[in-house]
Amino acid sequence: MRGVANLTLILDNWRFDILGQMRGLLQNDHQALLPDYARIQPLSEALDDLYKEFNALKAHLGDLTEKFSAIETFIDEVKADRANAAQAPPPVPPVPRQTGRRLIKKKPTS
Repeated sequence: MRGVANLTLILDNWRFDILGQMRGLLQNDHQALLPDYARIQPLSEALDDLYKEFNALKAHLGDLTEKFSAIETFIDEVKADRANAAQAPPPVPPVPRQTGRRLIKKKPTS
C-alpha cells in the first residue's frame, strides 16, 4: 500500500510540474507550442477571403443605409403631410352640375 501511495504522489507531482511548465510556455512563449497558422495556406486563404467578404458586406451595408435614408425622409414627409391634412378643415364639396339641357339664345343680327 505504501508503494502505491508513493507512486500516486510521484504522478501527482509530475502532473503539477507538467501543467506548470505548459502554463508558463503558453503565457510567455506561445509560439513554441502553437503552430504558425500563416504556414497553413488553405486556412490563411480562407481567413483572407472571409476578411474581404466581411469588408464587402460592410461597404454594401453603408450603401443600403444611404439609400434607406432617402426613403425614410420621403416617408417622414408623407406622414407629416397626412397629419397636416387630418388637421385641416375638410375640403368644400364641388358644386353639383345641373342635369338637363340648357337653352342658348342667339343674339339677333342686324
